[in-house]
Amino acid sequence: MTKTPVLALLSVISLPAFALVPPDYHEPANNFRAEIEAGFQLNTGNTDSSSFNGRTKLIYDTTKATQEGTIKGYYAANDEGTTAERYDLQYQANYKLTKGYVYGRGDFVWDQFGSYTNIYTVSSGYGFDAISTGRTKLSLEVGPGYRYNLPIDTEDDPNPDAEKDVILRTAAKFEQKIHEYTTFNADLTAEIGENNNTVTLDIGYKNTLFQDWAFKIGVNMKYTEIVPEGSEQTDTITTFNLLYTFQ
Repeated sequence: MTKTPVLALLSVISLPAFALVPPDYHEPANNFRAEIEAGFQLNTGNTDSSSFNGRTKLIYDTTKATQEGTIKGYYAANDEGTTAERYDLQYQANYKLTKGYVYGRGDFVWDQFGSYTNIYTVSSGYGFDAISTGRTKLSLEVGPGYRYNLPIDTEDDPNPDAEKDVILRTAAKFEQKIHEYTTFNADLTAEIGENNNTVTLDIGYKNTLFQDWAFKIGVNMKYTEIVPEGSEQTDTITTFNLLYTFQ
């Protein structure tokens, strides 16, 4: 058997493969990412208890904009009943410019046992990456906003009036990739208003266990300058979670 018939046969077999998958074919970009985590929780401050928590984070990133939404839930109970119940909803949309981005953001908190049971904050402004390398990223944001706070009921004030405040929001978001499997995050946010001021520090340490699974330690600390009588100014939530990432 000569080589010519063999080469002809191979070329005929390979033609359908080239027809189905062109040589310049590339997989479509995946702009969507999601994180789901759950685990153990310790509360100190206005609430002292231990229980479970959950968090879901969705990110959609394109060349023109980035949208990020986060839902958090905290629940704890003891023999006497529920001791902590809180739900957080956060959404931010960044519209990219040649340098930096403009953003719109909403933060909504329902906290049955917190110093403020309902906290609604909307803000907008400008942000930019002060540092952006392969391992380190630091983003800074500043802009005006509006905050609605409903204090918890007390014996002295069983029907408190809501606080409504125009605020200035500043934020620093830091991310450090320590090595291939470990990442450290720290977000610091300050809201300055005429009636009240708050500072929130959110720290996370994530270590990949295998493939898309990771172990995460998180600490959320919030300081509120003016709180209802009998409440503490600082609330701290510490979480130990197992995290799964969809990409």
